[in-house]
Amino acid sequence: MELIEGELEQIQAETEAVLQNHGTERPELIPIIQEVQEKLGYLPKEAMKQIAKTLEIPEVDVYSLATFYNQFRLNPPGKHQIKVCMGTACHMMGGHIILDSFERRLEIEEGETTPDREFSLERVACVGCCALAPVVVVDEKVEAKVSPIRVDGILLTFEIDKKEQEKQQQEEGGQEE
Repeated sequence: MELIEGELEQIQAETEAVLQNHGTERPELIPIIQEVQEKLGYLPKEAMKQIAKTLEIPEVDVYSLATFYNQFRLNPPGKHQIKVCMGTACHMMGGHIILDSFERRLEIEEGETTPDREFSLERVACVGCCALAPVVVVDEKVEAKVSPIRVDGILLTFEIDKKEQEKQQQEEGGQEE
């Protein structure tokens, strides 16, 4: 994923601040990458390289640890996070079809973020709303009995909201002149 302007400097500064709070021994690796992710929202490759260099370990060791545990994200979270439930009830009611619908519509795979960083897509084990299957959690809102057509509706709502916000900003900008 391409970095946005000023992001590299932020990644380096936040990672350096975390590294200052820890020792440089290998057992510090997990606490370091946990804290970096907490600060940045994910583990960028630039941060992993910086961590490896400071701890004097191969970059692949940091990467393999980050990919082994599912608590770590390698992509930045989107402005809107979409979580598709894949618990037993949701899976049996078509959760995999819903996940596929989001992947096709957003043109990303599960675990990725759209290039504009508007949406990230995740598969989750269970959200505890089995009677409402298949379930999708968009940001913090639970969407029940989701169908492929409902996927289009969910995303269309965001497109409409974004256009309305842009229109409001243009109107406000025109009034200031």
